Amino acid sequence: MQSLQNFHLLSTLNTILCLVVAFVCGSVIGLERQIRQRTAGLRTNTLVAVGAAVFVDLAMRISGADGSTRVISYVVSGVGFLGAGAIMKEGANITGLNTAATLWGSAAVGACAGAGMLPEAGIATLFVLASNTLLRPVVNYIDRHPVAEHASEATYYVYAICQREVQADVRERLQDLLEAANYPVRTVSKHDIPPNNCEVEAELFATAVHAEELDQVLTQIEAMPGVVQAFWNAGPQN
Repeated sequence: MQSLQNFHLLSTLNTILCLVVAFVCGSVIGLERQIRQRTAGLRTNTLVAVGAAVFVDLAMRISGADGSTRVISYVVSGVGFLGAGAIMKEGANITGLNTAATLWGSAAVGACAGAGMLPEAGIATLFVLASNTLLRPVVNYIDRHPVAEHASEATYYVYAICQREVQADVRERLQDLLEAANYPVRTVSKHDIPPNNCEVEAELFATAVHAEELDQVLTQIEAMPGVVQAFWNAGPQN
């Protein structure tokens, strides 16, 4: 009998409308993800949006606006755990961050729908879609045209390949030149290259460099007797 007492036609119709909007908006977001073959696709994003809408609508029905506020905070933290499961680390690469963020956006859309803010749910959907579509060409352009070396942050390494008998002199000279160029050395290591050469590797403290300055240092190193080659490169910041 309790269920009959809790039944209110207008409230039930409002719930249906909210869930329909959450379903449609979540499906639109998920469809874009499914087309791009992402880990969390159509069904996942739809379920996240609908689930968030159900919880928020339930709280609104039982406890009003105050109850829905608390439930929304739980939805945010709960979807955070769900998104963490989509993030994977493969060596130095991390994948799934965008998928996790999209799930977070789907939950926000669902929370808006569940709270009865239907226009806001639609607007939020448009912004999530815009983030995943309109910004993609910008990201691709930046990836293909990286910023200047002095504006980036990374771990920089300087290498000198030389004959073994001169490696001590090369190592000392390399450190002196880098210090003079205001690029202090974090660590220096040596790796043998059979049969008679070795590689001197210097890791810099600097997280941003001027390519021309390092090139000048390497030019002086390559001029030393016994040096075969000198070069530098950048890796991900530790």
